[in-house]
Amino acid sequence: MNILDKIVFDKRKEVDLRKKLIPVNQLENSVLFGRKTNSLANALRTSETGIIAEHKRRSPSKAEINYNLNVQDVATGYEKAGVSGMSVLTDSKYFGGSLDDLIITRSSCNLPLLRKEFIIDEYQILEAKAYGADVILLIAAILTQNEIKALSEFAKQLKLDVLLEVHNEKELHKSIIPSIDMLGVNNRDLKTFTVSLETSKNLSSLIPDDFVKVSESGISSTEAITELKPYGYKGFLIGENFMKTEDPGLHALKFINQLTK
Repeated sequence: MNILDKIVFDKRKEVDLRKKLIPVNQLENSVLFGRKTNSLANALRTSETGIIAEHKRRSPSKAEINYNLNVQDVATGYEKAGVSGMSVLTDSKYFGGSLDDLIITRSSCNLPLLRKEFIIDEYQILEAKAYGADVILLIAAILTQNEIKALSEFAKQLKLDVLLEVHNEKELHKSIIPSIDMLGVNNRDLKTFTVSLETSKNLSSLIPDDFVKVSESGISSTEAITELKPYGYKGFLIGENFMKTEDPGLHALKFINQLTK
């Protein structure tokens, strides 16, 4: 069993437990459930930089990244820096995140927020809406084409944007579905954890123009973004590069200034 299989195995047990603790009607009656969402896809289409900055405490590949930062400070820092959107890891066991991080971030900024999670059930999409997300992530590697279609259509009913993540051509081909807003190419090989921007370059021509193209992982320099923009990428997900510093917001500001000068 590889790390992704293990995460999904644990996630199924976690979701089953959460369903018993918090019923659907409680989620639907939450204060934030009826708020008007803020489209990340639209923000990326008009952004000069396309930076989606991430809050991430740890990961299976890097272990601890940064446990010392207050998520509220990170969120306000990113917003001041002028990022296009923010990604919030909500998985606890493997990434050190929580839904509390998401709701605190929502109260701290007006950025489009992505719930970064291993979504396998409609219940998690209801959670995303109830805790203030504007966007959900679907991962092609853990879902069938029918599941991608059903989950993305459910998200669209809730007025949430959908970012679909792929790692290779096979995953991409099952992901060309109208209810997807953004197609994200993850440059990290899930089996070896090696990272290569060539993955984004190689898959770019296979992504129809209807979708906003997002490149994820391994973007640690402005040169990487300059390299990827000619391939049609509008969004760039950056986490560790900012989060490993003492002030992610300041680091994001310097990065954006360098990118736009």
